[in-house]
Order: sequence, then C-alpha cells, then structure tokens
Amino acid sequence: MKILLTGAAGFIGMHVALRLLARGDEVVGIDNLNDYYDPALKLARLARLRAHPDFRFEQVSLEDGMALSEAFHRATPQRVVHLAAQVGVRHSVVAPHASAGSNLQGFVNVLEGCRAMRVEHLVYASSSSVYGANAQLPYVEEQGVDHPMSLYAATKRANELMAHAYSHLFRIPTTGVRFFTVYGPWGRPDMAMFRFTKAILEGQPLDLYNDGNMVRDFTYVDDVADPVLRLLDKPATPDPAFDPARPDPVSSDAPFRVFNVGGGHPVHLLELISALEDTLGRKAQRRLMPLQPGDVLATGANTQRLHDWIGPCPATPLRVGLRRFADWYLTSYQGAARA
Repeated sequence: MKILLTGAAGFIGMHVALRLLARGDEVVGIDNLNDYYDPALKLARLARLRAHPDFRFEQVSLEDGMALSEAFHRATPQRVVHLAAQVGVRHSVVAPHASAGSNLQGFVNVLEGCRAMRVEHLVYASSSSVYGANAQLPYVEEQGVDHPMSLYAATKRANELMAHAYSHLFRIPTTGVRFFTVYGPWGRPDMAMFRFTKAILEGQPLDLYNDGNMVRDFTYVDDVADPVLRLLDKPATPDPAFDPARPDPVSSDAPFRVFNVGGGHPVHLLELISALEDTLGRKAQRRLMPLQPGDVLATGANTQRLHDWIGPCPATPLRVGLRRFADWYLTSYQGAARA
C-alpha cells in the first residue's frame, strides 16, 4: 500500500515506518524536525528510513495547511498513520499555543487531507492522558474522559471527537489509539525511561515526583508498532450494536473506533527504578519532589477491546524491554554522542 505517515522522524513513527517498509509498503514520511528536543536524534532516525528505496521524506509542519495539502496530493496515499504532535503533558502547561497549533489545527489539516484524497483509513495517536481525573483502574475505553488534567490531554480528546465528526460527515474510517507510556530504543530524551537512565549513568539525582508514588503502564515500543499496523489493516467500521439512546463513546454508527494500546501490567515507579538499577548495574540517587501540574497518579490499560478486534498482541516483559533500551542507549546513543 501507499502510506502517508506523519511524525516519521519521531520515536514511534520510526518504528512503525520500518515495519511498513519491511513488509513492502511505500511510505511517505512527514515531519517538521522541530527542536523540542535535539534534532540530531530525529535525523538519525530519519537516516535509518532513508536507507529504504520505498521511503520518501517531506519536511512539512502540520499547521501549514497548504503545504500539508500539497504533500497529501503528491503522496496520493491509500491510508494514513498520523503520529505527529506536540507531545508532552508538562510542555503543554508552559507552551499551550504549541500544543494547540500542532494538535488541533494540525489535526484538522490532516483530516482535510484525508477527505480530499478519500483515504481508506486513518489511524491516529491519542493518549492514555485523556482519562485524566478518572481514578478507576484499569482504564476501559467506555469510561468517562471529560476531566483532562492538562491541555495536552484535552487536545488528544478533542482529536477523537474531531475524527468522529469526519467519520460521520464524510464516512472516513478513523481509528484512535490511546498509547500508554511507550519506551524503548530510539526513545525521546524527555521520556522518563530516558531521563532516569541518563541520570543514573551520570551520577545525577533522579527527580521522583509525588515522592515516587506513581504507577505507570510502561509499554515497549514493538508492542505498540505491531497493533498500529494491524489496526491500519482493519479499517474502522460502523458498530451494528451502536444504540444512540445509550451511546458507546468509542464506537458509532459511523466508521469510528478508539482502542487502548498498553502493556496491561502497571508498575510502581520505585519498582521501575529498582529494575533499571539492576539493568545498568548502578544505584540511583533519588530526589523526592511534589506532584507536578498535569500529572496523574496512576495509569493502566484494559486492552480486551483491542484483542477482540485484532487478536492477541505482543507483551514484552519490563526487564527484557529495559535491557534492550539500555543496550541501545549505551552503544548507539552514547556512542554517537562520543563520536
């Protein structure tokens, strides 16, 4: 197939693109290569993709509607994977306009591109952060998501609602994917696993917010990329059981679906630190900090709905994933930095 993938130079985007290319798809990658974190890491990811003859890259910002529209017309995609966004719960607190521009206006531009090209299916990244103040664990898609704790979470929930509107109005099949704390090789420097590893290896203190009393459903990146491809291959369809008198919030009489994609095994933050210490062979210096604005205390994914739709999904054990991440960090990442 011909696939347009936004956020191709990003963490999850690179892994998804490599899988698409490995199975023989043509991929047009879109990314603005901004400096939210070191662009050198994005360029290194991009270099891996450029090695494939079926990959083509265009540097385009989502907010530039005209440029994105032209990229859609050049790509003539059959299906679209939209992973680009201004990420970061905490970043959205200090830079709200960046989140709104990329995640709201940018998403409208993606939807318009899909409408103009009559794409067969749009799979887009949502986030577990949409569950917000909801404290009922594990999170199930049918739960309420109307109390976001950050602007980032609000933009991701807005994306789901915007996608439904386009599915209803223009019958574009759309599937939203609520990611849960993804980690692994080629990850972002602002992510917890990356920051903790860097601090331990450099002998710097780890900032543990809410005194470390946090729980996260850490999900290895391969366990995210696999279901993204399988969802892409199974376009959303109207739910024949949908009842407008008692509407299911994540299905519809339009071709619209939303799924949790997470490991399903929440881990206490202090347990993660202990496992990371064992992996790296070093002890962490811990600095206990208060809870930050926008953070939630715990996350955990119920993925039964996803499994019912596409079948069983891979689940990499935490210590296996940590070993793979550490090996990449110590060789490829630190090696490139030293060079």
